[in-house]
Amino acid sequence: MTFFVPEQGEAPQHRGKLLVISGPSGVGKGTLINEVLPRLKDTTLARSATTRPMRDHEQQGCEYYFLTDDEFDRKVAAGEFIEHVRYGSSRYGTLASEVEANLDKGRNVILEIELEGARAVRRRLPEAVLFFIAPPNIGDLRKRLEGRDTETPADIETRLRRAEEELASQGEFDYIVVNDSVARAADELEESILDSLEGGAS
Repeated sequence: MTFFVPEQGEAPQHRGKLLVISGPSGVGKGTLINEVLPRLKDTTLARSATTRPMRDHEQQGCEYYFLTDDEFDRKVAAGEFIEHVRYGSSRYGTLASEVEANLDKGRNVILEIELEGARAVRRRLPEAVLFFIAPPNIGDLRKRLEGRDTETPADIETRLRRAEEELASQGEFDYIVVNDSVARAADELEESILDSLEGGAS
């Protein structure tokens, strides 16, 4: 498809589209996004804010905006989030400034968020397109969570219980992609995104 790239200082001819990618924790959303994003023109990833601790390989403003609970509370009170949820012991939110500026410039914006956040975005911005990344089965998801070695056994059980609820919500989404193979699922996600940009899910 053809994308219009505005000249510097020129207003875009269209507003970008909001692309929400959701699915259970550990299903591989970030991996698929990293595969697909370089293939998409005029598309950017909006980084979420979170109160969870920064992991060793992460940097402030790269994977997330890492906030204290007090900083998060202040942004909630100021209405700076499109959506915000508590997931486990941590909080996550999408900053409106991360999204609106890009959409207004004609850039498509990808959000990687959990089910509650995706539902909140759909309520506030019904024109958003929702993509659900599913595991082949719960057993596969358990192996992925255990393989990450970032959660305690109790946390893994909590995430798996929540995953069952999330898997039951697939009918709320415009597109469903099963991540049984990163290469195959990335191709399918790319095709689904391109279809949505051409009006397939409108």
